[in-house]
Amino acid sequence: MRLRLRIWVLTPFVLLAGLVGTLLLPFPKGRLAPGAQISLRLTDRNGVLLREVLSEKGGRSRWVRLSEVSPYLVKATLAAEDRNFFLHRGLHLPSVARALWQNVRRGRVVSGASTISQQVVRNIEPRPRTFGAKVREAWLAVRLERTVSKEEILIQYLNRVPYGNQTYGVEAASRLYFRKPPAHLSLAEAAFLAALPRAPSLANPYHDPGPALKRQREIIAAMKRRGFVRPDEAERAMAEPLAVSPPGESFQAPHFTTAVVGGLTPEDRVLLAEVRTTLDAGLQKKIEALVRGQLERLARRGVTNAAVIVLENEGGDVLAWVGSRDFFDQDNAGQVDGILSLRQPGSALKPFTYALALEAGMTAATFIDDVPAEFAAPGGPYRPENYDRHFHGQVRLRSALACSYNVPAVATLAEVGTDRLYRKLRDLGLDSLSKPPGYYGAGLTLGNGEVTLLELARAYMALARGGNFVRERTVLGSIDRAGAERDAPSRLAVRPAFSPSTAFLITDILADADARVPAFGYGSPLNLPFPCASKTGTSKDYRDNWTVGYTTAYTVGVWVGNFDGRPMEGVSGITGCGPLFRDVMLLLHRDLRPAAFQPPAAIVRRTVCAASGDLASAACSVRIEEVFAAGTEPVLVCDLERHARDTGVAAVPETSAPRRRPAVPARPRILFPEDGAVFQVDPVLRTEYQKVRCRAALDGLDGFRNLEWYVDEARAGTSSGATWVWNLRPGSYTIRAVAVTGRGRVEIPPVRVTVLGP
Repeated sequence: MRLRLRIWVLTPFVLLAGLVGTLLLPFPKGRLAPGAQISLRLTDRNGVLLREVLSEKGGRSRWVRLSEVSPYLVKATLAAEDRNFFLHRGLHLPSVARALWQNVRRGRVVSGASTISQQVVRNIEPRPRTFGAKVREAWLAVRLERTVSKEEILIQYLNRVPYGNQTYGVEAASRLYFRKPPAHLSLAEAAFLAALPRAPSLANPYHDPGPALKRQREIIAAMKRRGFVRPDEAERAMAEPLAVSPPGESFQAPHFTTAVVGGLTPEDRVLLAEVRTTLDAGLQKKIEALVRGQLERLARRGVTNAAVIVLENEGGDVLAWVGSRDFFDQDNAGQVDGILSLRQPGSALKPFTYALALEAGMTAATFIDDVPAEFAAPGGPYRPENYDRHFHGQVRLRSALACSYNVPAVATLAEVGTDRLYRKLRDLGLDSLSKPPGYYGAGLTLGNGEVTLLELARAYMALARGGNFVRERTVLGSIDRAGAERDAPSRLAVRPAFSPSTAFLITDILADADARVPAFGYGSPLNLPFPCASKTGTSKDYRDNWTVGYTTAYTVGVWVGNFDGRPMEGVSGITGCGPLFRDVMLLLHRDLRPAAFQPPAAIVRRTVCAASGDLASAACSVRIEEVFAAGTEPVLVCDLERHARDTGVAAVPETSAPRRRPAVPARPRILFPEDGAVFQVDPVLRTEYQKVRCRAALDGLDGFRNLEWYVDEARAGTSSGATWVWNLRPGSYTIRAVAVTGRGRVEIPPVRVTVLGP
């Protein structure tokens, strides 16, 4: 009996001692780390918020330090939630006694008398509001106070407490309600935020601002009574009108941010609080407006969507990524990303075929046959046709690429080899070309394989970078949940794709406005007031339009079409994408003109005969200056035998090399347009831009003064030189010229041309 009595007497003391002992245990610090309530913020390169991805708890939050919070908010929080915070050690016993009496009277938990420390525990370990839960909460609050400082407890509270509307912590709340960081909050704004955590749903300012404003004034008055603020500060805060921002969700550059989030590893999604991207939000908005404007102009042509990507050449940064006209347009599949969608690029792949040809020894002056031809293909013989349905005889490589003739491109591919082109395109980042080379055959150079706009821009950026390939970059850096800066993800190393000479030669051709005149006329949208290389592409049946190009500073890719595959009504790359490409380039260079493309040391210039491609002599009637990679320039002088017969000029001694090309007869004639030429009026391009430059050869004319040009026997103009600009209009015409010399008038034989309507 005596032993049993001792046990009954000692047991309460043992239990009490055990309970007191547990209070001496430290609070687990690992549970104080930023947790699942942290959301992921994506910002542009200047810190502008693009998008906030909700946390695992379905809210927004970003961890901040106490130094990043307005002192007014700290004082308002203490006045609202725990005015004795710096006096107690986790529990305020008078408040606990009062709450206990109220709960006993009501028979349920109606008052918790929770200190800030207890609220921190509740947010770390949420439990139902029961008596047992309150005891555990108090026990952990005391342990928390013994483990960390008061300042650290305040940090935990200000970063964890809910402020309503899916916001956790003061940073997210300050950004949502006042569009500013918490360090910039005024006294009135700080008191308003401090009023929300007690009942976030009841004090929701978007439903009824009355309760929150009433509570705000009570908090300001309490701050004044306790000396937290001066009376004059309190009066100004009472009178300050609050401008609570509307509940709009920030969701800029939706396709881009979706791609960035999709590229994060599972580890990054858990650890990161903010990702700083390469995008320029201001530029993005301007280009989105340009896209809408161009699509409005094309609406009657059955066009519903477009996409634009802008890359910065030096580092490969993505500056703009417009995936569609409107991400929320369900009728036209606006959530489809035109930057990443697979489409046939048409002629936009031709430059890479010619780049391989240049590296194999061809030159920009090499003649290629543009005549009816048949090529072997997996599905049987392939007979390519040009866009204009005409053949142009022998054309120089420069003209073939600039005018985007199909037959010379396929003929060049036959020399280069489909396998070699396929491997080069894969090296240039066109990863979507996943089938074997034989699947594409000769049509590979004409764009029969599906690629993305991002891949195409990536490949062109290698040309802009002097032949050096690098993949694009979308992320500049990040901040983890502990607030530490992290380096940007590493990129693949730069690797050479083409020699600098080859890259420059292709660039020089793609930037040559005169070379593309026979196909696109004067005043083309691709003719910019600064050096710019560009190429268009149109897929079969006008389903896809492309224009991709670059200056020394930027690479721009544009696609126009319909996501459902419907063909457009005769909209080509030059009319659909061309104007939008031009507008984007002008926007990018509105403040600073880009530098000219600088030739590498291994580039030489030579004057050649336009008819033979050999070095020009004094007897050649049409000479042009051409650029060559050193070692590929012509060494033979043009054959003058026919010139000698016509003009009496002594021929240059013939070289041992046989002549394959006819020399130009030395008599006055119209060089362009050729007899039988066919042009077509563009249905979208303004009529004043649709011109051709007529050109004559003036061999053997002494005392030349000027040329009179006639169209269907009506005098249409006079030129002091050999060229004259003529505006196209539908119809069939005879064009002739009369040279006025000191000895009289010399008739130049006419040519007949046809201009097709839209």
